[in-house]
Amino acid sequence: MDGATAFELYDTFGFPIDLTDLIARERGCSVDMDGFLTALQAQKDRSKADAVKQTGDWHTIMADSEESFCGYDTTQSVTEISRHRTIVAKGKNLYQMVLDVCPFYAESGGQVGDSGQLVGEDGEIVRVLDTQKENKLHVLVCDKLPKNMDQAFTAQVDVNRRNSISSNHSATHLMHSALQEALGSHVAQKGSLVNETALRFDFSHFGKMTDEEIAQVELRVNEKIREGIALKEHRNVPIAEAQKMGATALFGEKYGEYVRVIEFNADYSMELCGGTHVANTSQIGFFKILGESSVAAGVRRIEAVTQQSALDYINGELEALSQVKIALGNPKDVVSAVNKVLEENASMRKQLEQLELQQVMGLKAGLVQKVQTVAGVPMVLEQLTLPSADAAKQLCFQLKQELSNPVVVLAYLADDKPGLAIYIDDQWVAEKGWNASQMIRECAKEIQGGGGGQPFFATAGGKNAEGLSAALASAKALLGA
Repeated sequence: MDGATAFELYDTFGFPIDLTDLIARERGCSVDMDGFLTALQAQKDRSKADAVKQTGDWHTIMADSEESFCGYDTTQSVTEISRHRTIVAKGKNLYQMVLDVCPFYAESGGQVGDSGQLVGEDGEIVRVLDTQKENKLHVLVCDKLPKNMDQAFTAQVDVNRRNSISSNHSATHLMHSALQEALGSHVAQKGSLVNETALRFDFSHFGKMTDEEIAQVELRVNEKIREGIALKEHRNVPIAEAQKMGATALFGEKYGEYVRVIEFNADYSMELCGGTHVANTSQIGFFKILGESSVAAGVRRIEAVTQQSALDYINGELEALSQVKIALGNPKDVVSAVNKVLEENASMRKQLEQLELQQVMGLKAGLVQKVQTVAGVPMVLEQLTLPSADAAKQLCFQLKQELSNPVVVLAYLADDKPGLAIYIDDQWVAEKGWNASQMIRECAKEIQGGGGGQPFFATAGGKNAEGLSAALASAKALLGA
């Protein structure tokens, strides 16, 4: 396995490199560790470069301006730029601006920041890539500065993206209540991420949710969506009063003296929240849970989608099912047809395993006849063709049972791929210091491969079948045969 692939398994999917190496060796293959380490170092270097951020000083245009956020009421406003600065992130120049009247929601409470554009009176358009919060200000991240900053602008939030984000955020509130109904009052939010494509919700719970519990939560949320519950928003509520109302405070949020309460039916969902939401739950359209997993001890995570993303997911699953039905000949009962195929496959596997075992036993009988004794050590040193890489391991341990304290070296071709297997009895590991793992690394060079294992048994795979004879000769030389 090339190092880049092994690194992708490690970096993208969290698969440990030592486990990748072990599984590869068990199958007569090897991992390009040098390539893996090179890719790992490159990733570290990229991370260091990404972490470098240079921030310039603010340039004030409107000294007495106080920012006014209007994003809860509108997604567009006429505004002016009050200050700006340049930042360097990931080696690229970006520009930050603060408006006197801002409809852009800044990333906070798990909800990502808005994007959109500024349109100047002169017609120039500046893209707003993101919105961040800094010292209670909504800071726009843009790809350029306007040529003329002393003019009025129309600030326009990307409405479609905002609507998708709001839908996912409102769905987390409905799901939070549904989880408490299904699992118990101990459920509390432990973190969240809400963006335009999906929602992620971390919550306290002592064990994995069952399929029935997941289905119950999903059903309950969709019921509330179909009810078409209107949003009731309470702004600037004294926090003591909000607590008396029964509003739920969320994990990780810092609340001031006055708070905002989001209510979807006071008897169902009422939470302290600064994010954006749908005006009516019917706007969420459809809610679908994609998965439930563990984050930490006592903390679970649900990932889900709404609106078009939910429909896209369902349509994708239906398309996959359609392809399965076509492959199976369009049976009336797909589940029964799949089970039949699996049963047939399992039966054929057993037959193949039996045939392979018979072939291995036949090869074993022939190899026993070829045993040679070198300095008192019985050895089987052969080049042969095998039905699979696993057959090499079987042969080694079959010969171990048949012979007394043997050394076995097999240079083989299986599925048109060259491989090596070395078995050394524990007696010779102790007395002569022979090490199968060390030997095979040396021999595998001849087949342009690598491998490893333990002192008594090791395997290797390679690319050059023409080097099998040389690999066997190298093993013989190391054993003094």
